[in-house]
Amino acid sequence: MASPIQVGSMTFTQPNDTQLVATRTIGAPRALVWAAHTECGHVQKWLLGPEGWKMPVCEIDLRPGGKWRYAYEGPDGAGFQMSGEYREIQAPERLVNTERMDDSPGEALDTMTLTEEGGHTVVVTVVEYPSQEIRDQIIATGMMDGWAESYDRLEEYLRSMK
Repeated sequence: MASPIQVGSMTFTQPNDTQLVATRTIGAPRALVWAAHTECGHVQKWLLGPEGWKMPVCEIDLRPGGKWRYAYEGPDGAGFQMSGEYREIQAPERLVNTERMDDSPGEALDTMTLTEEGGHTVVVTVVEYPSQEIRDQIIATGMMDGWAESYDRLEEYLRSMK
């Protein structure tokens, strides 16, 4: 197992050849963190994605077998999409879904677990890639930096709701 990588307030580990695990503590109750991940009205405000981008399309059909899709638009007009299918939903503690980005090879399986501790929520997301090569290609895009920035915005957004 590689040493943990600290990016801002997030910790990333690679427990085996195909997984990436992201851990972050958010200063908000679990029910609110869950809603921020599962309701488009929230997701589009804190923008799970790159800084300076917009999310004109957010579709979430939150049920096993339901689909989700995000379309992003960058300041220079560039864009990309992410989509997947929900496999398991245990509100507000566990969400399992597939994830595919536009032309990325393969499909990942994401398992997000939310644990509340004293009014804060520990978010642990395990991403299982089809191969080490694909995992390493995705990491090389800078996705860990983008994920950490997104969660900084999430924390700021949730703080503004208090």
